[in-house]
Amino acid sequence: MVDDFGITILQMMDQAGQNLASLTNATFFDSSPEGKSVLVVAGPGGNGGGGLSAARALHASGVRVSVVLSSPVDRLTHEVATYLKSSVDIGVTVLSQDDAQLLDYDLIIDAMLGYSLRGDPREAAATLIERINESGVPVLSNDIPSGIETTSGRIETPAIKASATLTIALPKQGLAEPATRPHVGDLYLSDINVPPLLYECTFPDMGAVDPFTVDKVVRIW
Repeated sequence: MVDDFGITILQMMDQAGQNLASLTNATFFDSSPEGKSVLVVAGPGGNGGGGLSAARALHASGVRVSVVLSSPVDRLTHEVATYLKSSVDIGVTVLSQDDAQLLDYDLIIDAMLGYSLRGDPREAAATLIERINESGVPVLSNDIPSGIETTSGRIETPAIKASATLTIALPKQGLAEPATRPHVGDLYLSDINVPPLLYECTFPDMGAVDPFTVDKVVRIW
């Protein structure tokens, strides 16, 4: 998408975040987001960027939004740091891991780990995953629940148990493994403006398809 079609990482993050916010408001808040509260737990890479983009969109819709980072600020990619700054500029609160009281929120957005996962999650992500699972607060995961290996579906320790997952562009192979179902919850597919020609070039058996002719978010199960 970047090299051949000129679609930037920031554009993809923005679209992913908009769709996370839309799904949150429609599914978890019954299209009445005003006064609701969301904690976005964001990692240093692309997954975290989508979460921070969602934080901005949710804030704009009247949701009380806070952010916790699972890694130090100096480890954030340039794109994620850009979204963090813009989130703070519009009034989103950034909390330390110790200050975040998870039970204070109506929903937690898990945007920590995606393709970068190699083996068990490390600190501080591991402790955050455990705390989120123990809280009992509904969780919406961005792309794949943190702690699940995207291709194999291997469940590392610990791994998020999400109420729902919004995966991006196409479902990741690991999501189809039966053992991952309790971690994935309801599965939705999100558009990030992938050109239909790119689907055709990358997956020739699919042909030139557009899964999003009806909506930017479609439910898979």
